[in-house]
Amino acid sequence: MKVLVTGVKGQLGYDVVKELKKRGMEAVGVDIEEMDITDPQSVDSVIKEANPDAVIHCAAYTAVDAAEDNVEICRKVNAEGPRNIALVCKELDIKMIQISTDYVFDGMGERPWEPEDAAEPQSVYGLTKYEGEVAVKESLDKYFIVRIAWVFGVNGKNFVKTMLNLGKTRDKLTVVCDQFGSPTYTYDLAKLLVDMVQTDKYGIYHATNEGFCNWYEFACEIFKQAGISVEVAPVTSEQYQAKAKRPFNSRMSKDKLEENGFERLPDWKDALGRYLKEIEE
Repeated sequence: MKVLVTGVKGQLGYDVVKELKKRGMEAVGVDIEEMDITDPQSVDSVIKEANPDAVIHCAAYTAVDAAEDNVEICRKVNAEGPRNIALVCKELDIKMIQISTDYVFDGMGERPWEPEDAAEPQSVYGLTKYEGEVAVKESLDKYFIVRIAWVFGVNGKNFVKTMLNLGKTRDKLTVVCDQFGSPTYTYDLAKLLVDMVQTDKYGIYHATNEGFCNWYEFACEIFKQAGISVEVAPVTSEQYQAKAKRPFNSRMSKDKLEENGFERLPDWKDALGRYLKEIEE
């Protein structure tokens, strides 16, 4: 099987390409230099030349606060980009995995979000990612939409790396304690996506590591596992002012994975331990 992967310089795209190659599959990794997803002609020629059996679309505009001031470019990348890819996939009759986010929901309550729950995005980032989902659904039948959250990987920036860096230079830190979700290791996620792309169990899925915590608890666990002594104090979202509204509830139900024969991802603490070993090496 031959799979084209976008956003290969990012955390997830990087790990997806590695996983495909590990399984002896052919991976064509592209980033903006090879294929500008906002340009329909670029998308058309690159995908047709590669002639893959599927596209796993990991590229996205993910600067959540910056998105509030850059609506046009954010929409081009997160909504028009997926549409451009989906239209070529439709023409070639191949499948597509579109990566989305928990930000499509309103972020309230405590119940884990189900894939079929109504979308009510509260930020430009969330809105444009939802528009990307709609574009894929309208353009294509053979699609998987996989919503993810709180990701960390070897390649690129993430919360774990930020905490480790701060832990080396500071004695005290404050971290938000009223936003809940599931930290997710891109290595585990990549394995699931490669499993998924080999099936025809299309639809919308949620995929995060098992277990829930808030960002404060996540930070404490990072320092505990890394053996770093730093004082962490919890603060509320109100105390920590950010431009874009963050979801209080990023918990997502993964029952649908199991119902369709996919394995749930391991517990997030286990994933964190493996990740810390990986980046040490």
